[in-house]
Amino acid sequence: MTEAVSAPYGRDRRPFLRRLANASEPYLYSAPALILIVTVMLVPLAIGISYAFRDMTLLDPFSGGFIGLDHFRALAKDKTFWLALKNTVYWTGYSVALQFAFGLILALLLDKPFYGRGLAQALCFLPWAVPSFLSGLNWAWMFNPVVGPIPHWLYALGILSAPNNILSDPDLAMWGPIIANVWWGIPFFAITLLAALQSIPRDLYEAAAIDGATPFQRFRSITLPFLAPTIAITVMLRTIWIANFADLIVVMTNGGPADKTQIVASYIFTQAFRRLDFGYASAIAMVLLLLLMVYSLLIVFLRQTLLKER
Repeated sequence: MTEAVSAPYGRDRRPFLRRLANASEPYLYSAPALILIVTVMLVPLAIGISYAFRDMTLLDPFSGGFIGLDHFRALAKDKTFWLALKNTVYWTGYSVALQFAFGLILALLLDKPFYGRGLAQALCFLPWAVPSFLSGLNWAWMFNPVVGPIPHWLYALGILSAPNNILSDPDLAMWGPIIANVWWGIPFFAITLLAALQSIPRDLYEAAAIDGATPFQRFRSITLPFLAPTIAITVMLRTIWIANFADLIVVMTNGGPADKTQIVASYIFTQAFRRLDFGYASAIAMVLLLLLMVYSLLIVFLRQTLLKER
């Protein structure tokens, strides 16, 4: 009697377990990556956001209580934060624009066949392999008139009235980290744009040349349309990275002089690891996160709109 009952039960249950196993198989394959993402990214992000609403001062044993929006109210009146936000726009805009311009020129040059192109590519991409801390330290030395040549070159060209360190000049200090950042980030655009250039069919250029198109017309009508998707994603990613990139600022100027090179990312570093106020630093980081999310959504929306119009 037991076998007669268990047999139909077993036959009904096996197909159900097989369907369940088939349905859950993709999730099981992706489970390790999802667990890693949640553990490494989402959990620290949630903890960091919670700090923005709590009094988290490292040296205060009685801190940690919920204070609501007090950090954000203080942030609205913080003149240094607003100056850092203005500097962030200046720092990010010039860095991305110059990196993209020089990266595109370099990619166009490396796309042409010539003797020793492999060696030239390796040398051009070398700055990307240098650690950012070491890069900032080297550039800080180069801008120092005691040990570096750059102030003397600028003085010889008539750009500076004296071979002074521009990193100590409030009006020029931001250009030191920008120049270092441009040198360090050009290979990123060069690598990505060169890969996109090499995927463009050469037949299009030959047909355009036969039709009498000038090099500029071929660049405008063939190269730019093919590069547009790559340009959009690289500019968006690089903007986000540079806005969050405080290494060169911290190493070269430490936000000075008089906060003229202080950006939001370096201000977060100052509040968290110098003043040890993790709550206020988390509030600043949350504002930066929201601003960059709005920027990313705007870029994606504009790109989709342009694709629909085509």
